[in-house]
Amino acid sequence: MSQNYSNHKRFYPLFHFITIPLTVLGLVSAIYTVVSIPNIVTGLIALAFILILLIALMTRMFSLKAQDRAARAEEKLRYFILAGKALPSGLRMGQILALRFADDEELISLVDKTVLNNLSPDEIKKDIKNWRGDYHRI
Repeated sequence: MSQNYSNHKRFYPLFHFITIPLTVLGLVSAIYTVVSIPNIVTGLIALAFILILLIALMTRMFSLKAQDRAARAEEKLRYFILAGKALPSGLRMGQILALRFADDEELISLVDKTVLNNLSPDEIKKDIKNWRGDYHRI
C-alpha cells in the first residue's frame, strides 16, 4: 500500500499495543496492591513496574532520536544533491522530517515555501503533491 498523508503515521504493534498497555496495567495493579496491602514487597513490585515503564518509554525515545538524526542527515544530503547548496539552517527537526515525504521534484520549492512562511510539519505534509513514502521508520 502506498503511503500518503492520511496513512503515514506508523505504530509498532509490539510496543504500542502490547508492551505499553501491559506495563501500564501491571503498574495500576501494583499500585492498587500497594494501597490495599502496604508492605515492602508490594512497594518493590510497584517500583519495578515504574522502572519497566520508564525503560520502555526511554528506549522508544532514544530510538526515535536516532532515526531523526539519520533522517536529518539524509534530507541534508538529498537537498544538497538537488539544490547544490546546504539545507537552510532555520528549519526545525519536525519540518525536516515532514519534508522527507516530498518527492525530489517539489522538495526545493517546498523548502523555500517552508522557510518563507514558517510552515508547520502538518502544513508541509498537506502541501505535498507527490508523496514519497518512508517505509523503514518504526
